Amino acid sequence: MRFETIQLHAGQEKSDPATGARAVPIYQTSSYVFDNCAQASARFDLSEPGNIYSRLTNPTSEVLEQRVAALEGGVGALAVASGAAAVTYSILNIAAKGDHIVAANNIYGGSYNLLCNTLPTLGIDTTFVNPSDLSNFEQALQPNTKAIFIETLGNPNSSVIDIRAVADIAHSHGVPLIIDNTFGTPYIIRPIEHGADIVVHSATKFLGGHGTSLGGIIIDGGNFDWKAWPDRFPTLAKPDPSYHGAVFADVAGRSAFVDRVRAVILRDTGAALSPFNAFIILQGVETLSLRVERHVENAVKIAAWLAAHPKVERVNHPSLPDHPDHELYTRLYPSGAGSIFTIELRGGQEEARRFIDSLRIFSLLANVADVKSLVIHPASTTHSQLTDDEKAEQKIYPSTVRLSIGTEHVDDLIEDLAQALDKV
Repeated sequence: MRFETIQLHAGQEKSDPATGARAVPIYQTSSYVFDNCAQASARFDLSEPGNIYSRLTNPTSEVLEQRVAALEGGVGALAVASGAAAVTYSILNIAAKGDHIVAANNIYGGSYNLLCNTLPTLGIDTTFVNPSDLSNFEQALQPNTKAIFIETLGNPNSSVIDIRAVADIAHSHGVPLIIDNTFGTPYIIRPIEHGADIVVHSATKFLGGHGTSLGGIIIDGGNFDWKAWPDRFPTLAKPDPSYHGAVFADVAGRSAFVDRVRAVILRDTGAALSPFNAFIILQGVETLSLRVERHVENAVKIAAWLAAHPKVERVNHPSLPDHPDHELYTRLYPSGAGSIFTIELRGGQEEARRFIDSLRIFSLLANVADVKSLVIHPASTTHSQLTDDEKAEQKIYPSTVRLSIGTEHVDDLIEDLAQALDKV
């Protein structure tokens, strides 16, 4: 089936067997009745699939998981409470005290802070590299490196990365590639097809699309051979003491990574997605392709208009011919991408704030990828935890403004931007 059909039907090819409902029902329950003690025991020791407790599985969430896995081309998925939880769980599933991660330095500020400040308290260190020179990834690898972490489109500057090249570097050293595809969406790019092993999303963003529900998704590509490196990945390739010595790579096969996140990490730390939020996100997934097409169409037009405005110093969007990633952008994203990007105004923080405060249609808030257009000042908000040097490294300056282009009429958005720029 094609994408537009999958986004409507995957995970629920037939109506609900209990009621005949065509819409995915909300199974608002905490737990499930077992037929007998033998069945209960079998489910707890992973020898029989089935529901135990909604922290682990829920029929509503399961449809969302199967649908997004199908859209991304993965073998399995796990829905969790937020995108931050999805990133954190993906790292903690294979990394522990004494381990190391290599990450691009243009990632979302929250992920950067997780890797830079929070995970080191658990003994997990990260080396950040400039992704514009791919050799930086290989040079940063260490014997204890457990993963390379990147994003399809950098946050907030919409920079582009050669996924296949980074995947080849990772795999040549026996390391998986984890990639955040929140900004890309599976409609625009499917990283697993470019060599990525694990894909994560903040489902709060494009998948949900309406700024109504928090959620995250982890998708397992099913291609990384964990058993080829048992000493490097003992959580997957060696006996697990909490399941009587079961080896996840044997028990779960190709979906070992995501199944262990569910069975161990989610079980023990509990960042579960509620069935209601799973339902809401599913409503968004059903219109993903329609919305993303409009998002991108509007963004490309607005980027070109802003690039010609005398009060705009720079537009950081790879669709522009003078952007350093333009050639890679046209190769990886022939249909367009990047409805979240930044501009740099002539002046500094005062001018940036005056511009933002003068906008009428754009909402000032800490979210992106809503059907409504959004704006924020990254240096003082989303990336405020970073040092001045770290901000500069990520090309976030006092004059930087992040725009998230919605699905409104493009002429209305341009008129709003124009009147706000007139006040700068």
